[in-house]
Amino acid sequence: MKKNILLALLLLTIDQALKVIISVFLKLNTPVVIINRFFNLTYVRNYGAAWSILSGNRILLIIISLISLIFIYKFMIKDKNKFSFENICYSILLGGILGNLCDRIIYGYVIDYLDFTIFGYQYPIFNFADICIVISIFLIICLTLKEGKNNGN
Repeated sequence: MKKNILLALLLLTIDQALKVIISVFLKLNTPVVIINRFFNLTYVRNYGAAWSILSGNRILLIIISLISLIFIYKFMIKDKNKFSFENICYSILLGGILGNLCDRIIYGYVIDYLDFTIFGYQYPIFNFADICIVISIFLIICLTLKEGKNNGN
């Protein structure tokens, strides 16, 4: 269990360090082109969740994050003695949620900076914590589907 918490804290530290670097070295809402017409670093403040949904509902988003953390922790303690792949996925999810939660509590918004344009569509700007959340949820869904198949479902 300690390794799982350490992984979550490591990811939280990476996320917060990247956000400090971005907020110190980039101007707000000013793209820095990395790969022309594909990838920019653009420091923005997101007052909502993904795609800015629930924008301006900081307290609600903090409550949702805290409830999510409690449920994820309960899933992890079922298998508390193992540094299993499933618990690694939950640790990555915890790190991501904690990263954005810290922003909401400290700043009142989430710092986003990864700005991609794919096939002419400018994807919503996101951050390292969001990557952790998306990858971990994808892996947890895959594990759940695999377990369903192994159990004859």
